[in-house]
Parts: sequence; structure tokens; C-alpha cells
Amino acid sequence: MNVIEKLNDFCRNTLIDHLGIEFTETGEGFLRGRMPVDQRTLQPLGILHGGASLALAETVGSAASYNMVDTNKYTVVGMQINANHVGTIREGYVYAQATLLHKGSKTHVWDVIIHDENQRKISLCRITNMIIEINHQTDVKK
Repeated sequence: MNVIEKLNDFCRNTLIDHLGIEFTETGEGFLRGRMPVDQRTLQPLGILHGGASLALAETVGSAASYNMVDTNKYTVVGMQINANHVGTIREGYVYAQATLLHKGSKTHVWDVIIHDENQRKISLCRITNMIIEINHQTDVKK
């Protein structure tokens, strides 16, 4: 099983799976994913919900960090995210790319750009992840 298949499998039966988010490509310092724009991700005005965009950004940014750590020793949690929603979309897919800005021993910072099929920007996001050592005193499980 390759990295993308493992990440997609890891997210089964979660909010990520419910929203239809899937990872599509990874490489040095980046991870890409996509999410459908449909009844699960629209707001009442018929456009992509900003919260769905944030879920996509946090998912891709957090998974990118998770992919970079030794998961036998560490886990990853988002500690801060912000976004500017600069475009709208009513149907199709949105695509996210997380690009690493900072890789520290305790935190990772990612830029996540969400765009439509025509590369038109929908949301510009930044996420900071905390890298947590797994031990008997840690509440967060792998």
C-alpha cells in the first residue's frame, strides 16, 4: 500500500470520509487532496461552505505533517488555522495543496491553497500543527 492509499485508509469512517475528502498526491514538502462540492459541503445559499473549506485545509495540512513524523513515536494535532475565502464554487471539486513553510521539532506550519478545476483560488489558509510525543501520559492516541 502506498502513502496516499495509507492516508486515505487511515481517514475511513471519520468526518474526512463523510465529506468525501481524499488525498491525491504527495512529494517533498507538499500534499494534495480534493473534496466534492455537493450537498455535504454546500451552505444554504448553494455555495461551498467556508467550514468545509477549513475542514479540507486542516485535513490536508495535518495529514502532511502526520506523513512526516515517526508515527510510532509522535502524533499530530492542529493547533491553529486561519483562512481567507476569496472565491465561491457551486459544484464540482475543490483541490487543496499544503506546502510546508516551517518544520520544527514541535510545530509544523503549512500554507494551504484551495482552488477549483480552473486553478481559480477559493480559499487561502495557514495551519500550524503541534507534534506530540506519544507516551503513557498523552491523551491523544495514534
